[in-house]
Amino acid sequence: MKTKFLISTAVLSAFAAGAAWAEVESLDPIKLTTHDWTGQIVTTKIMGEVLKQAGYNVDYVQADYIAQFAGLKTGDLHVAMEIWETTGREAMDEATGTGNVVNLGPTGMQAIEEWWYPAYMEEVCPGLPDWQALNDCAQEFSTPETAPLGRYLGGPVTWGGFDEERVESLGLDFEVVHAGTDAALFAELESAYQRKAPIVLWIYSPHWSTSKYEGSFVEFPPYTAECYDDPSWGINPDMAYDCGKPTGPIWKVAWAGVADKWPGAAEAIKAFTISNAEMGAMVGKVDLDGQSIDDVVAEWMDANKDTWSAWIK
Repeated sequence: MKTKFLISTAVLSAFAAGAAWAEVESLDPIKLTTHDWTGQIVTTKIMGEVLKQAGYNVDYVQADYIAQFAGLKTGDLHVAMEIWETTGREAMDEATGTGNVVNLGPTGMQAIEEWWYPAYMEEVCPGLPDWQALNDCAQEFSTPETAPLGRYLGGPVTWGGFDEERVESLGLDFEVVHAGTDAALFAELESAYQRKAPIVLWIYSPHWSTSKYEGSFVEFPPYTAECYDDPSWGINPDMAYDCGKPTGPIWKVAWAGVADKWPGAAEAIKAFTISNAEMGAMVGKVDLDGQSIDDVVAEWMDANKDTWSAWIK
């Protein structure tokens, strides 16, 4: 009798496991890319943990923001949860144009990435936020390393953004200096803000910085597609990028094979949506309050079960 009981238990266990596996189309891990800024990792881990709740296996793979498209085209990488209209549109369009990568729709967040300065800089450069005031005040934004040129503190090189091209095409008397990491970028802002030291730098939203610090984005000539694609367009007839950065949605993209191999996961990713306010609050909990990303994600999931459960119905 004991032997029969053990056999029956094994059969039932196998059946139960098979039933669970039947809920997902493949147990192969779905590879979600993570990058070098807090918000993107939060977004990705929310999606990954929701997929785990649905029964999928998930791997988080560190990848370069722009270079990741090579892996998405081949299927070595599967999902990228944040492609910003501001800096990733060209790479995304090229990748989706091959047919090997698909756009799974907006995340619900709206992106702004642009040159930003603290409000106190208007005292020494009253022409701001007009971009043409920058050359009048380049000396005020200079550092010992860049003088007499002003210094623009850009994001990590991997973020793209065409800042060097913008400086050249608009004839700005500035040198672009890249922060090594996201954390270093905002640590330098904090230090400058506390001392009321000169600074103009790359700020992006959704992020906590635009709530914590008083300041403004520089107003460059408005972006158009022609500004990036046609050198003859705009102020400088010989160079592109003589305008500000685009604004717009933050997109989700995937290897085209995801919908075939994990159709349920593809639908869940399409359904994912979150607001700028929600994301800014979560990034602040990590960067300002010192909470771990995993704890912040778990807290959000506990508080929003009805929301994410609907993504995996």
